[in-house]
Amino acid sequence: MLSTSCAQRPEISIEPQASIITGAERTDQYLPLLEGKRVAIMANPTTVIGKHHLVDSLLKLDVKIVKVFGPEHGFRGNASAGVKVNDEIDEATGIPIISLYGKKRKPSKEDLADVDVVIYDLQDVGVRFYTNINALVRLMEACHENDKKLIILDRPNPNGYLIDGPILDMKYKSGIGMFPLPMSHGLTVGEFAMMANGEGWLTNGVKCNIEVIPVLNYDHDMPYELPVSPSPNLNTQLSVLLYPSTCMFEGTYLNHGRGTYSPFTILGSPDLKDSYEFSFTPHGIKGMAETPLFMDEVCYGIDLRNIDIDKIKEKKQINLSWIIELYNAHPNKEKFFDSSLSNQMGVIEKLIGSGLFRDQIKNGASEREIRESWEPELSQYKSMRLNYLLYP
Repeated sequence: MLSTSCAQRPEISIEPQASIITGAERTDQYLPLLEGKRVAIMANPTTVIGKHHLVDSLLKLDVKIVKVFGPEHGFRGNASAGVKVNDEIDEATGIPIISLYGKKRKPSKEDLADVDVVIYDLQDVGVRFYTNINALVRLMEACHENDKKLIILDRPNPNGYLIDGPILDMKYKSGIGMFPLPMSHGLTVGEFAMMANGEGWLTNGVKCNIEVIPVLNYDHDMPYELPVSPSPNLNTQLSVLLYPSTCMFEGTYLNHGRGTYSPFTILGSPDLKDSYEFSFTPHGIKGMAETPLFMDEVCYGIDLRNIDIDKIKEKKQINLSWIIELYNAHPNKEKFFDSSLSNQMGVIEKLIGSGLFRDQIKNGASEREIRESWEPELSQYKSMRLNYLLYP
Protein backbone atom coordinates (compact mmCIF):
# COMPACT_ATOMS: atom_id res chain seq x y z
CA MET A 1 0.00 0.00 0.00
CA LEU A 2 1.06 3.66 -0.30
CA SER A 3 3.55 4.76 2.32
CA THR A 4 4.00 8.15 3.96
CA SER A 5 7.60 7.54 4.93
CA CYS A 6 10.69 8.63 3.02
CA ALA A 7 14.43 8.58 3.47
CA GLN A 8 16.06 11.46 5.38
CA ARG A 9 12.73 12.85 6.60
CA PRO A 10 11.41 11.43 9.86
CA GLU A 11 7.90 12.11 11.03
CA ILE A 12 7.57 14.80 13.65
CA SER A 13 7.20 12.91 16.90
CA ILE A 14 4.25 14.20 18.91
CA GLU A 15 1.17 12.94 20.66
CA PRO A 16 -1.96 13.37 18.53
CA GLN A 17 -4.25 16.24 19.48
CA ALA A 18 -7.62 14.59 19.99
CA SER A 19 -9.56 17.85 20.12
CA ILE A 20 -8.78 18.83 16.52
CA ILE A 21 -10.46 16.76 13.80
CA THR A 22 -9.10 17.41 10.31
CA GLY A 23 -11.25 17.44 7.21
CA ALA A 24 -9.73 14.14 6.09
CA GLU A 25 -10.80 12.50 9.34
CA ARG A 26 -14.44 13.54 8.81
CA THR A 27 -15.17 10.70 6.39
CA ASP A 28 -18.87 10.77 7.24
CA GLN A 29 -19.03 14.23 5.60
CA TYR A 30 -17.45 13.37 2.25
CA LEU A 31 -17.82 9.61 1.63
CA PRO A 32 -21.38 10.15 0.37
CA LEU A 33 -19.93 12.58 -2.22
CA LEU A 34 -17.62 9.82 -3.53
CA GLU A 35 -20.12 6.99 -3.77
CA GLY A 36 -20.06 5.45 -7.26
CA LYS A 37 -17.56 8.10 -8.43
CA ARG A 38 -14.13 7.82 -10.04
CA VAL A 39 -11.84 9.80 -7.74
CA ALA A 40 -8.51 11.58 -8.20
CA ILE A 41 -6.56 12.86 -5.21
CA MET A 42 -3.83 15.49 -4.95
CA ALA A 43 -1.72 14.04 -2.17
CA ASN A 44 1.69 13.86 -0.51
CA PRO A 45 2.96 12.30 2.74
CA THR A 46 0.89 14.76 4.83
CA THR A 47 -2.31 13.34 3.35
CA VAL A 48 -3.14 11.17 6.34
CA ILE A 49 -5.95 9.97 8.56
CA GLY A 50 -4.23 9.25 11.85
CA LYS A 51 -1.18 7.15 10.97
CA HIS A 52 -2.53 5.92 7.64
CA HIS A 53 -2.38 7.56 4.24
CA LEU A 54 -5.73 8.85 3.00
CA VAL A 55 -5.36 6.83 -0.22
CA ASP A 56 -4.95 3.62 1.75
CA SER A 57 -7.87 4.48 4.02
CA LEU A 58 -10.23 5.28 1.13
CA LEU A 59 -9.24 2.15 -0.81
CA LYS A 60 -10.21 0.08 2.24
CA LEU A 61 -13.57 1.89 2.21
CA ASP A 62 -14.08 0.80 -1.43
CA VAL A 63 -13.59 4.29 -2.88
CA LYS A 64 -12.56 4.01 -6.53
CA ILE A 65 -9.32 5.99 -6.77
CA VAL A 66 -8.20 6.16 -10.39
CA LYS A 67 -5.14 8.40 -10.00
CA VAL A 68 -3.06 10.54 -7.65
CA PHE A 69 -1.67 14.00 -8.47
CA GLY A 70 1.69 14.80 -6.87
CA PRO A 71 2.86 18.38 -6.05
CA GLU A 72 6.35 19.83 -5.40
CA HIS A 73 8.57 17.34 -3.53
CA GLY A 74 6.56 14.50 -5.11
CA PHE A 75 3.79 12.25 -3.88
CA ARG A 76 6.15 10.55 -1.44
CA GLY A 77 7.84 13.81 -0.48
CA ASN A 78 11.42 12.77 -1.17
CA ALA A 79 12.32 15.31 -3.90
CA SER A 80 14.25 18.44 -2.97
CA ALA A 81 12.75 21.91 -3.30
CA GLY A 82 12.41 23.00 -6.92
CA VAL A 83 13.41 19.59 -8.35
CA LYS A 84 11.17 18.29 -11.15
CA VAL A 85 9.32 15.06 -10.42
CA ASN A 86 8.36 12.37 -12.95
CA ASP A 87 5.13 10.40 -13.38
CA GLU A 88 5.11 6.87 -11.99
CA ILE A 89 2.90 3.90 -11.18
CA ASP A 90 2.47 2.99 -7.54
CA GLU A 91 3.90 -0.50 -7.18
CA ALA A 92 1.54 -1.66 -4.44
CA THR A 93 -1.77 -0.52 -5.94
CA GLY A 94 -1.11 0.09 -9.62
CA ILE A 95 -2.57 3.59 -9.29
CA PRO A 96 -0.98 6.12 -11.73
CA ILE A 97 0.78 9.00 -10.00
CA ILE A 98 0.71 12.10 -12.22
CA SER A 99 3.37 14.67 -11.33
CA LEU A 100 2.25 18.29 -11.30
CA TYR A 101 5.79 19.47 -10.59
CA GLY A 102 7.50 18.21 -13.71
CA LYS A 103 6.49 18.52 -17.36
CA LYS A 104 3.24 20.22 -16.35
CA ARG A 105 1.84 22.13 -13.41
CA LYS A 106 -1.85 21.31 -13.69
CA PRO A 107 -3.92 18.31 -14.81
CA SER A 108 -4.67 18.08 -18.52
CA LYS A 109 -8.04 17.36 -20.11
CA GLU A 110 -6.82 13.79 -20.66
CA ASP A 111 -5.80 13.45 -16.99
CA LEU A 112 -9.34 14.31 -15.90
CA ALA A 113 -11.26 12.48 -18.63
CA ASP A 114 -11.79 9.38 -16.48
CA VAL A 115 -12.35 11.33 -13.24
CA ASP A 116 -15.70 12.36 -11.73
CA VAL A 117 -14.51 14.18 -8.60
CA VAL A 118 -11.16 15.49 -7.35
CA ILE A 119 -9.92 15.69 -3.75
CA TYR A 120 -7.24 18.11 -2.53
CA ASP A 121 -5.59 17.23 0.79
CA LEU A 122 -2.16 18.77 1.42
CA GLN A 123 -0.90 20.21 4.69
CA ASP A 124 0.04 23.87 4.27
CA VAL A 125 2.15 26.09 6.55
CA GLY A 126 0.45 29.42 5.89
CA VAL A 127 3.00 31.42 3.92
CA ARG A 128 2.87 32.92 0.44
CA PHE A 129 6.07 31.28 -0.80
CA TYR A 130 5.06 27.72 0.16
CA THR A 131 3.92 26.40 -3.22
CA ASN A 132 0.98 24.20 -2.20
CA ILE A 133 -1.47 27.08 -2.67
CA ASN A 134 -0.17 27.60 -6.21
CA ALA A 135 -0.85 23.93 -6.93
CA LEU A 136 -4.31 24.31 -5.43
CA VAL A 137 -5.27 27.21 -7.72
CA ARG A 138 -4.01 25.40 -10.82
CA LEU A 139 -6.06 22.37 -9.75
CA MET A 140 -9.10 24.62 -9.26
CA GLU A 141 -8.63 26.00 -12.78
CA ALA A 142 -8.35 22.50 -14.27
CA CYS A 143 -11.48 21.38 -12.43
CA HIS A 144 -13.39 24.41 -13.70
CA GLU A 145 -12.18 23.89 -17.27
CA ASN A 146 -13.27 20.23 -17.20
CA ASP A 147 -16.46 20.66 -15.13
CA LYS A 148 -15.24 18.61 -12.17
CA LYS A 149 -16.14 19.17 -8.54
CA LEU A 150 -13.23 19.75 -6.14
CA ILE A 151 -13.47 18.60 -2.54
CA ILE A 152 -10.95 20.27 -0.22
CA LEU A 153 -10.21 18.40 2.99
CA ASP A 154 -9.12 21.25 5.23
CA ARG A 155 -6.28 21.13 7.75
CA PRO A 156 -5.13 23.58 10.44
CA ASN A 157 -2.56 26.24 9.61
CA PRO A 158 0.29 25.91 12.16
CA ASN A 159 1.07 29.60 11.56
CA GLY A 160 -2.60 30.62 11.50
CA TYR A 161 -2.05 33.22 14.22
CA LEU A 162 0.36 35.19 12.02
CA ILE A 163 -0.82 37.74 9.41
CA ASP A 164 2.19 39.87 8.52
CA GLY A 165 4.50 41.10 5.80
CA PRO A 166 4.05 43.25 2.71
CA ILE A 167 1.31 42.35 0.25
CA LEU A 168 2.93 40.92 -2.88
CA ASP A 169 3.59 43.62 -5.47
CA MET A 170 2.36 41.71 -8.52
CA LYS A 171 5.29 42.87 -10.65
CA TYR A 172 7.28 40.37 -8.54
CA LYS A 173 4.85 37.55 -9.23
CA SER A 174 6.71 34.24 -9.56
CA GLY A 175 6.55 30.57 -8.68
CA ILE A 176 7.19 31.52 -5.04
CA GLY A 177 4.51 34.20 -4.98
CA MET A 178 1.49 34.23 -7.27
CA PHE A 179 -1.23 36.04 -5.31
CA PRO A 180 -1.60 39.43 -3.54
CA LEU A 181 -1.08 37.97 -0.08
CA PRO A 182 1.18 39.01 2.79
CA MET A 183 4.17 36.79 3.51
CA SER A 184 2.17 35.00 6.23
CA HIS A 185 -1.51 34.99 5.28
CA GLY A 186 -3.36 33.48 8.26
CA LEU A 187 -5.58 31.15 6.20
CA THR A 188 -6.21 27.45 5.96
CA VAL A 189 -6.18 26.03 2.43
CA GLY A 190 -9.99 25.85 2.51
CA GLU A 191 -10.23 29.54 3.37
CA PHE A 192 -7.59 30.38 0.76
CA ALA A 193 -9.57 28.52 -1.93
CA MET A 194 -12.67 30.51 -1.01
CA MET A 195 -10.63 33.73 -1.22
CA ALA A 196 -9.12 32.76 -4.58
CA ASN A 197 -12.63 32.13 -5.93
CA GLY A 198 -14.11 35.24 -4.35
CA GLU A 199 -11.34 37.64 -5.33
CA GLY A 200 -11.11 36.39 -8.91
CA TRP A 201 -7.56 35.05 -8.67
CA LEU A 202 -8.16 32.12 -11.03
CA THR A 203 -7.27 32.79 -14.67
CA ASN A 204 -9.91 35.03 -16.28
CA GLY A 205 -11.64 35.31 -12.91
CA VAL A 206 -13.40 31.96 -13.25
CA LYS A 207 -14.77 30.17 -10.19
CA CYS A 208 -14.27 26.53 -9.30
CA ASN A 209 -17.04 24.36 -7.89
CA ILE A 210 -15.50 23.60 -4.48
CA GLU A 211 -16.74 22.02 -1.29
CA VAL A 212 -14.62 22.49 1.81
CA ILE A 213 -14.78 19.86 4.55
CA PRO A 214 -13.79 22.02 7.52
CA VAL A 215 -11.69 21.18 10.55
CA LEU A 216 -13.60 20.69 13.80
CA ASN A 217 -12.63 22.25 17.14
CA TYR A 218 -10.09 24.63 15.61
CA ASP A 219 -9.37 28.35 15.64
CA HIS A 220 -6.48 30.32 14.15
CA ASP A 221 -4.80 31.04 17.48
CA MET A 222 -4.76 27.37 18.45
CA PRO A 223 -1.31 25.71 18.45
CA TYR A 224 -1.16 22.79 16.05
CA GLU A 225 1.77 20.40 15.82
CA LEU A 226 1.97 18.62 12.49
CA PRO A 227 1.81 14.81 12.63
CA VAL A 228 3.97 14.53 9.47
CA SER A 229 6.65 16.98 8.35
CA PRO A 230 5.17 18.93 5.42
CA SER A 231 8.30 18.92 3.22
CA PRO A 232 11.89 17.66 3.46
CA ASN A 233 13.37 20.86 4.89
CA LEU A 234 10.49 21.59 7.27
CA ASN A 235 11.39 18.59 9.39
CA THR A 236 10.64 19.91 12.91
CA GLN A 237 7.86 21.89 14.52
CA LEU A 238 10.35 24.69 15.21
CA SER A 239 11.33 24.93 11.54
CA VAL A 240 7.64 25.25 10.60
CA LEU A 241 7.11 28.07 13.10
CA LEU A 242 10.29 29.94 12.14
CA TYR A 243 9.73 29.48 8.41
CA PRO A 244 7.70 32.71 7.89
CA SER A 245 10.72 34.67 9.19
CA THR A 246 13.72 32.61 8.05
CA CYS A 247 12.62 31.74 4.51
CA MET A 248 13.55 35.30 3.48
CA PHE A 249 17.19 34.16 3.77
CA GLU A 250 16.60 32.22 0.54
CA GLY A 251 17.13 35.63 -1.05
CA THR A 252 20.51 36.28 0.58
CA TYR A 253 24.07 35.00 0.30
CA LEU A 254 23.70 33.17 3.62
CA ASN A 255 23.00 29.53 4.37
CA HIS A 256 19.83 29.06 6.43
CA GLY A 257 20.44 25.48 7.51
CA ARG A 258 20.04 23.72 4.16
CA GLY A 259 22.52 20.86 4.07
CA THR A 260 22.01 20.21 7.78
CA TYR A 261 19.23 18.52 9.73
CA SER A 262 18.26 21.92 11.19
CA PRO A 263 17.01 23.86 8.14
CA PHE A 264 15.37 27.24 8.75
CA THR A 265 16.60 27.28 12.36
CA ILE A 266 20.29 28.21 11.87
CA LEU A 267 21.73 31.06 9.79
CA GLY A 268 25.29 31.74 8.73
CA SER A 269 28.14 32.27 6.30
CA PRO A 270 31.90 31.69 6.20
CA ASP A 271 32.21 35.49 5.90
CA LEU A 272 30.89 35.95 9.45
CA LYS A 273 33.76 34.13 11.19
CA ASP A 274 34.95 37.26 12.98
CA SER A 275 31.47 38.17 14.26
CA TYR A 276 29.99 34.94 15.65
CA GLU A 277 31.16 31.93 17.66
CA PHE A 278 28.35 29.57 16.64
CA SER A 279 29.21 27.51 13.57
CA PHE A 280 27.82 24.74 11.37
CA THR A 281 28.95 22.99 8.19
CA PRO A 282 26.43 22.22 5.40
CA HIS A 283 26.81 18.94 3.52
CA GLY A 284 24.88 17.42 0.63
CA ILE A 285 21.86 15.49 1.96
CA LYS A 286 19.84 13.45 -0.51
CA GLY A 287 16.21 14.50 -0.68
CA MET A 288 16.86 17.66 1.37
CA ALA A 289 19.70 19.65 -0.20
CA GLU A 290 22.09 17.92 -2.56
CA THR A 291 24.25 21.00 -3.25
CA PRO A 292 23.62 23.52 -0.47
CA LEU A 293 25.20 26.96 -0.41
CA PHE A 294 28.68 26.83 1.20
CA MET A 295 28.72 23.03 1.01
CA ASP A 296 31.47 21.58 3.22
CA GLU A 297 32.48 25.06 4.40
CA VAL A 298 32.23 26.18 8.03
CA CYS A 299 29.51 28.83 8.43
CA TYR A 300 29.26 31.21 11.38
CA GLY A 301 26.13 32.95 12.56
CA ILE A 302 22.94 32.60 14.59
CA ASP A 303 21.49 29.49 16.24
CA LEU A 304 17.70 29.76 16.78
CA ARG A 305 17.13 26.18 17.95
CA ASN A 306 16.67 27.16 21.60
CA ILE A 307 14.51 30.21 20.96
CA ASP A 308 11.35 30.73 23.03
CA ILE A 309 8.73 30.29 20.33
CA ASP A 310 5.96 31.43 22.69
CA LYS A 311 7.52 34.90 22.83
CA ILE A 312 7.63 35.02 19.03
CA LYS A 313 3.99 34.01 18.82
CA GLU A 314 3.02 36.68 21.35
CA LYS A 315 4.38 39.40 19.03
CA LYS A 316 2.42 38.09 16.03
CA GLN A 317 5.07 39.52 13.73
CA ILE A 318 7.58 38.23 11.21
CA ASN A 319 11.03 38.72 12.73
CA LEU A 320 13.09 41.37 10.93
CA SER A 321 15.84 41.70 13.52
CA TRP A 322 17.82 38.68 12.31
CA ILE A 323 18.22 39.88 8.73
CA ILE A 324 19.07 43.42 9.92
CA GLU A 325 21.67 42.08 12.37
CA LEU A 326 23.30 39.73 9.87
CA TYR A 327 23.41 42.39 7.15
CA ASN A 328 25.08 44.81 9.55
CA ALA A 329 27.62 42.15 10.60
CA HIS A 330 28.42 40.99 7.05
CA PRO A 331 31.80 42.32 5.81
CA ASN A 332 30.86 42.07 2.11
CA LYS A 333 27.56 43.92 1.99
CA GLU A 334 27.50 44.06 -1.81
CA LYS A 335 27.22 40.27 -1.78
CA PHE A 336 24.51 40.00 0.88
CA PHE A 337 21.49 40.14 -1.46
CA ASP A 338 23.27 38.78 -4.55
CA SER A 339 21.28 35.61 -5.28
CA SER A 340 23.32 35.04 -8.46
CA LEU A 341 26.18 33.93 -6.22
CA SER A 342 24.15 31.06 -4.77
CA ASN A 343 21.87 28.28 -5.96
CA GLN A 344 19.03 29.30 -3.65
CA MET A 345 15.38 29.76 -4.47
CA GLY A 346 14.93 33.38 -5.43
CA VAL A 347 15.79 37.05 -5.25
CA ILE A 348 14.78 38.94 -2.13
CA GLU A 349 12.11 40.99 -3.96
CA LYS A 350 10.21 37.83 -4.95
CA LEU A 351 10.38 36.37 -1.43
CA ILE A 352 9.46 39.52 0.45
CA GLY A 353 7.11 40.68 -2.31
CA SER A 354 8.34 44.25 -2.24
CA GLY A 355 10.83 46.33 -4.23
CA LEU A 356 11.57 48.47 -1.18
CA PHE A 357 13.00 45.91 1.24
CA ARG A 358 16.53 45.54 -0.17
CA ASP A 359 17.18 49.30 -0.03
CA GLN A 360 15.49 49.60 3.36
CA ILE A 361 17.96 47.13 4.88
CA LYS A 362 20.92 48.70 3.05
CA ASN A 363 19.95 52.20 4.18
CA GLY A 364 19.52 51.22 7.84
CA ALA A 365 15.74 51.56 8.06
CA SER A 366 14.32 50.54 11.43
CA GLU A 367 11.87 47.67 11.88
CA ARG A 368 9.16 50.25 12.56
CA GLU A 369 9.90 52.11 9.33
CA ILE A 370 9.89 48.89 7.32
CA ARG A 371 6.58 47.82 8.82
CA GLU A 372 5.02 51.22 8.15
CA SER A 373 5.80 50.76 4.46
CA TRP A 374 3.57 47.66 4.43
CA GLU A 375 0.52 49.82 5.13
CA PRO A 376 -2.27 50.46 4.30
CA GLU A 377 -2.29 47.32 2.12
CA LEU A 378 -1.70 44.90 5.01
CA SER A 379 -4.62 46.30 7.03
CA GLN A 380 -6.83 46.21 3.93
CA TYR A 381 -5.94 42.54 3.44
CA LYS A 382 -6.78 41.77 7.07
CA SER A 383 -10.24 43.27 6.57
CA MET A 384 -10.79 41.40 3.29
CA ARG A 385 -9.66 38.14 4.91
CA LEU A 386 -12.57 38.29 7.36
CA ASN A 387 -14.97 37.59 4.48
CA TYR A 388 -13.54 34.11 3.97
CA LEU A 389 -12.90 32.79 7.46
CA LEU A 390 -14.28 29.39 8.40
CA TYR A 391 -12.80 29.55 11.89
CA PRO A 392 -12.63 32.24 14.60
